[in-house]
Amino acid sequence: MLALRQVHHIAVIGSDYAASKHFYCDILGFTLLAEVYRAERDSWKADLALNGQYTIELFSFPAPAARSSRPEACGLRHLAFSVDDIECAIAALQTAGVVCEPVRVDPYTQSRFTFFNDPDGLPLELYEVPRG
Repeated sequence: MLALRQVHHIAVIGSDYAASKHFYCDILGFTLLAEVYRAERDSWKADLALNGQYTIELFSFPAPAARSSRPEACGLRHLAFSVDDIECAIAALQTAGVVCEPVRVDPYTQSRFTFFNDPDGLPLELYEVPRG
């Protein structure tokens, strides 16, 4: 059996690099670790961390193909982020102009969750996991 240790990073391609960088850094709270422009590909690449842990590679490419997410398509479904207080997290997103779906309850864990989208429509989830 393959011995995976953990997820190393998640790669996200944005159609508007500045808008995506603003969304992930200024709204969601990721920290920009490194950023390079790759002239040969006319592409930006940023390494983003969440709470000090490298998590997302954010890319831009000229005219990336659209990816279907609704109706639910085969492949990666969404990215989920845990939060301590879902109401507080939703309020912060709404203040930034991000629309969240109504809160639902996971029938198996009884945890509350909601979905929202990044600037390109990538589905993202907030999943409430209170500390302690």
